[in-house]
Amino acid sequence: MLTPRLLHLLVLPLLPLLACTVVPPSDTDTAPGTELELPFEQYTLENGLQVLLHQDHSDPVVAVAVLYHVGSARETPGRTGFAHLFEHLLFQNSENVGPGGFINGVPALGGTFNGGTSNDTTIYYAVVPQDALERVLWMEADRLGFFINTVNEPSLENEKQIVKNEKRQSYDNRPYGHTEFVVDSNLFPDGHPYSWQIIGSLDDLQAATLDDVREFYERYYGPQNATLVVAGDFDPDQARAFVETYFGEIARGDDIPQRAPAPGVVEETTRLVHEDNFAQVPMLTMAWPTVEAYHSDSYALDALSALLAEGRTSPFYQVVVEEDTLAPAVRASHPQRELAGQFELSARAFPDTDLDAVLDSFDRAFARFESDGVDDDDLQRITAGLETGFYNGIASVLGKSFQLANYSVLAGDPGFVTEDLRRLRAVTADDVERVYREYIAGRPYIATSFVPRGEVEWALEGSDPAAIAEEAIVPGAEPPPAGETPPPVEKTPSRIDRSTPPALAERPQLRIPAVWTGELANGMEVRGIEHRELPLVQFSIRLDGGLLLDNASRPGVANLVTDMLMEGTRARTPEELEVAIDTLGATITVSASFEAITLRATTLARSYLDTLALAEEILLEPRWDADAFELARDRTLSEIRQQAAAPTTIAATVLNRLVYGPDHILAHSPLGTNESVSTLTLDDLRSYYDRAFSPSVAAMHVAGDISEDEVFASLTSLGSRWAARNVVLPDSPLPDAPTAAQVYFVDVPNAPQSVISVGQMAMARTDPDFYPATVMNHRLGGGITSLLFQRLRLERGYSYGAGSGFRGQGRPGPFVANTSVRANVTYESVELIRDILEGYETQYTAEDLAASREELVRGNLRAFETLGALIGMLQNISAYDLPPDYISRQESTIAGLTVDDVRGLARTHLDHNRMVYVVVGDARTQLDRLGKLGLGTPILVDNNGEPVAANQGH
Repeated sequence: MLTPRLLHLLVLPLLPLLACTVVPPSDTDTAPGTELELPFEQYTLENGLQVLLHQDHSDPVVAVAVLYHVGSARETPGRTGFAHLFEHLLFQNSENVGPGGFINGVPALGGTFNGGTSNDTTIYYAVVPQDALERVLWMEADRLGFFINTVNEPSLENEKQIVKNEKRQSYDNRPYGHTEFVVDSNLFPDGHPYSWQIIGSLDDLQAATLDDVREFYERYYGPQNATLVVAGDFDPDQARAFVETYFGEIARGDDIPQRAPAPGVVEETTRLVHEDNFAQVPMLTMAWPTVEAYHSDSYALDALSALLAEGRTSPFYQVVVEEDTLAPAVRASHPQRELAGQFELSARAFPDTDLDAVLDSFDRAFARFESDGVDDDDLQRITAGLETGFYNGIASVLGKSFQLANYSVLAGDPGFVTEDLRRLRAVTADDVERVYREYIAGRPYIATSFVPRGEVEWALEGSDPAAIAEEAIVPGAEPPPAGETPPPVEKTPSRIDRSTPPALAERPQLRIPAVWTGELANGMEVRGIEHRELPLVQFSIRLDGGLLLDNASRPGVANLVTDMLMEGTRARTPEELEVAIDTLGATITVSASFEAITLRATTLARSYLDTLALAEEILLEPRWDADAFELARDRTLSEIRQQAAAPTTIAATVLNRLVYGPDHILAHSPLGTNESVSTLTLDDLRSYYDRAFSPSVAAMHVAGDISEDEVFASLTSLGSRWAARNVVLPDSPLPDAPTAAQVYFVDVPNAPQSVISVGQMAMARTDPDFYPATVMNHRLGGGITSLLFQRLRLERGYSYGAGSGFRGQGRPGPFVANTSVRANVTYESVELIRDILEGYETQYTAEDLAASREELVRGNLRAFETLGALIGMLQNISAYDLPPDYISRQESTIAGLTVDDVRGLARTHLDHNRMVYVVVGDARTQLDRLGKLGLGTPILVDNNGEPVAANQGH
């Protein structure tokens, strides 16, 4: 399977397993030869544009995706980062859509959009209500054929700054962020197209001229190098006509030569070390060069990665995690790209662990694999999840469009899934052992040691310093945002009038799924939605409580209880439980949040009863194994320590503590603290379980290929075995609101970015003001069209993104605004946020309300596409006592809102005079300037929000 590395514009899901027609394995519920059809029409325009059409009438939405066969691998040394830069630029403007037309236009249609760059491709997509298909095709055609004339010096410079912010946020300002670069730059020789990062060199980007970017665009962004996919609820004759009208006249460019595979080259083992400013524990990564995507050996290498480290029966888990107790987990993967692949093993060790010991443990795990060989049952278990993963991958029209596009471009056949699945299922134990010997055993590799700054002694012996470039953050180094009006754009001639957006078609009606509701004899509520598109079932069992039922002086119990529920049952060891789940091709997880513990499961419909039986066993028959508890506790302590160094987590933690007050249970993370978790015992967990687990506070939610009668018939055992008990949820008092706005600063020396979180206590999800306040917030920070995003990212180039919202929960929760900015504009960014908040009430207009109303109401048309979305809807109904048609009622609410209503909501719930500002960054260069904001003298605090002496900071 292709597992590309993507660089994201905003949020882009990993491209899933791609599909066309699938023959499921035969069993008692599925007749041999039964096929799931994902039909598509494929044709090519005269200019070379590949077009794929797939109809899906499940929901009144369409997805339009354009995949360009150009990524960072088409760049050259000294000119890197161009493909990703164009991913950004192509959203900003085009001749007829105009400045901001993509970023503002798609949300205005009630749609969502995004893009992503990989080494080999760049994709753009939009998902919109079906009446906007022509409008989106007009926009995409303008981006393809009528764009380059709009690029000028100011727009290029602004986007360079945004890309720099992205690099700092995604790589420079996060733990282990440079690992991929260090591995790839040494696994592939100088000049190899995978030897540089997708985001490119900041020096190369800064040096790029208009002529440079024009040349790159004209070479690679023509119709002959693109694939257009339309998937969803549309008329194919009409779609073909739209495609011809808007794309047909775009001039064909020169053909792009295909390239032969170019595997990485490692002639001798290389050891490298990096002292990571944000790492809290040492991390070892090993990488070997392998084969490109769709190579015949790639399938066995995929299986090898899973067999080595996936699950409790794997040798790396048994040796490194359980026997040697050197790390909480080991990860193996086999990412493949168009030209080459690589096999990777990595482990974040426990604190103060010598990575030489981890390497020795890895060697013992390899030796065990060699002596034990490959078990056929394990191999079958690993491939059992393939069908479930496939169906999940095509649950949405966007997933279908991704699949068709990527198989078409990178495998040369949109219907390649049949062959892809055949090859995966054909992998044998001999194949796995052969590729292990050929590519891994005894072969030289790249080994990287990422260790906390000042703790190089934990690195592998004989490691050389890794070469990593981080741009210095200098006040005033970047040019100010362009203020002048851009020059007029010379229009490219067209045979049609492209200046006016096409009118929308007839507006589709909102289709709210029918919800059935019932209750078991033990008091557990059950809600469901029958959805027969795919042979899948998802269900969740949500118990009110979670962190709320922890003791504020000893948080973390609920989280450890959920960990222990997956550590075996009375009848099954942890290994046996995992094997039983995997054999069904199912997934079951249990997690704790602020207000709940939730079991979630996904399974094929034919395996629903067996999966439910395992879920019942997990809930009612915990094993409480002492050794497993010690490992789970160590794993949690390691996670707490790592999160304590992540600036975004620090900002969220400190703001939460300041808003709730240190004594409130919700001031804590569900993980707990290092001090509290260190003292917890199995008896603490048993006590929590005995008083918190009851059907009286539980609700089950089911969606998928199953009827109400089938669900209730399946719950006979759970309803009779699970006895109810009285569970009392505490109601902790909130502290008094602050009397004035205040800035708090957490020092992270040398941080290239500053993370900013602003907030105050607001309301519960059940408050009548909650949804109206959500509408009020939409223009402020509810999406890409919001003031925070537009001004911080698009106008100023300070940030990669920004947003705000109200935390929807049963107890009162805060309003929070977040962003991450380059360090040298920390003051300017906080000042801008302050000004936006201060002026929001009085500056809110009728146009703002109309735009928010249209975006939110039209967005509901795509709210029910996936089983996950349906489960989320059911959970909202249960958790917040909402009616089944609450979305329709919300539409009525927003229709009745006036500008005065919204201004009143802002006045009540956004008191800018009492906001708490938290800044996490480099105190030496940024703290003193913030005192000029008029928000009080900044208070230096530690990672928990406790004041520290000034000399302890900078």
